[in-house]
Amino acid sequence: MTYDLYIGDRLFSSWSLRGWLMFEKFNIPCRIHMTELFSGNLSAGLQDMAPARLVPCIRTPEGSVVGESLAMAETLAERHPEAGLWPAETAARATARWMCAEMASGYASLRGECPMQLLHFYKGFQASAETQADLGRIETLWAHARTISGAQTGALFGEYSLADIFYTPVAARIVGYGLSVSDQNRRYCEGLLTDPAVLAWRAQALSDDAKYDQFPYPIDAEIGPWPLS
Repeated sequence: MTYDLYIGDRLFSSWSLRGWLMFEKFNIPCRIHMTELFSGNLSAGLQDMAPARLVPCIRTPEGSVVGESLAMAETLAERHPEAGLWPAETAARATARWMCAEMASGYASLRGECPMQLLHFYKGFQASAETQADLGRIETLWAHARTISGAQTGALFGEYSLADIFYTPVAARIVGYGLSVSDQNRRYCEGLLTDPAVLAWRAQALSDDAKYDQFPYPIDAEIGPWPLS
C-alpha cells in the first residue's frame, strides 16, 4: 500500500516537510515526487495531480488525490488507525486537532517575516511586535497541550503525533531566526529539529537545492551557520 507524495524544495517548503513527516515518522510507504517552487513550473509539476494545485499533496494507492495538509493528515489517520498519528486520549486528540488547524490558518506575521529555511542562522534578527505576538500565542498553546498531557519534555502529548509534525517548521523558524521563547520551548524546538528524520530531510535538502544561485528569501540580518546538526 504505497502512496504518491508530491513535495517542493526541501530547504524552503515548510508544508512539504510536514507532509513527508506524516509518512516517515509513522512508517507509511510513499513514493516522492519533487516539484520546483521557484522556477515557475509548479503547475506543470502537478499536472498529474489535478485538481490539486499546491504541495504537498498525495495520491492514495486506490488513485484518489488529496490536497491540503490537514486533509492529508485526517486521511492517513483514518486509513492507518494503528499508526497513532493523533493522540489516543480524547481530550488530547481534540486539542491536537485544534492546534494543527490553528497552525494551518494562523500566525501570518511569523510566516511572512520568518519564512522557513534550513540553511542559515540569522544573527541579531529583530522580530516585529506582531511576530512576537504570534510566538506568544504558540507558547500558550504548547503550555496548554502539556497541561492536558502531563508531558513536561519531549512530544507535546507524550507520544509523538501530528501536533509535533505541524509545529516542526515553527521550530525551524524559532531556531533559524533566534526568536525568543522559554528555555523549555527552545529545548522542545531543538528536539524536533535534531530528530533523525528531520536531520535526514535537511541533509537531502542541502544536496537537492545546491542548484539555487539566489536565496529566495532575502533577510536583512547577518548570516551564520545553521546551529543544529
